[in-house]
Amino acid sequence: MTKPTNQVIYAPSSEAARDVKSIFLAGSISKDDSHNWRDLLSTSLSDLPVTIYNPHRPDWDSSWVEDISFAPFREQVEWELEKQELADVIVVYFHPATQAPISLLELGLCARVPGKAIVVCPRGYWKRGNVQVVCKRFGIQMVENNDELKKLLLEKLCLSSP
Repeated sequence: MTKPTNQVIYAPSSEAARDVKSIFLAGSISKDDSHNWRDLLSTSLSDLPVTIYNPHRPDWDSSWVEDISFAPFREQVEWELEKQELADVIVVYFHPATQAPISLLELGLCARVPGKAIVVCPRGYWKRGNVQVVCKRFGIQMVENNDELKKLLLEKLCLSSP
């Protein structure tokens, strides 16, 4: 088995990116889903020299208070905001089984930065029409699935899969 070339940095790590190109994985995950789109995408890009910022935290505790005064919560949100600013591309994924209000916020934050975002919004997402209009308005490319996403990422980052 070959060793992965990519680097995946999980929140709240302060590890430095070692690759020139980077991707932030924004968006939702459904607890009812049998696959984790972030892991699938990271694995599919494992042979490429790219840094992937993954905000998923296995130690996340649902009892954490979502308030600026609660240090672990603030650390997570600040980490996400910093890595979104650093990333070359932000992938925003809208899972149809979720409402994903934070993902909508993340899309809004990066929508006005030309070329920064790629959106995955499959049919069935409850606010798909809104997402489509925002993408059209701000020239954001929107795809339906991970295969289309990978192809678009490779083009956008000028990378090719061996």
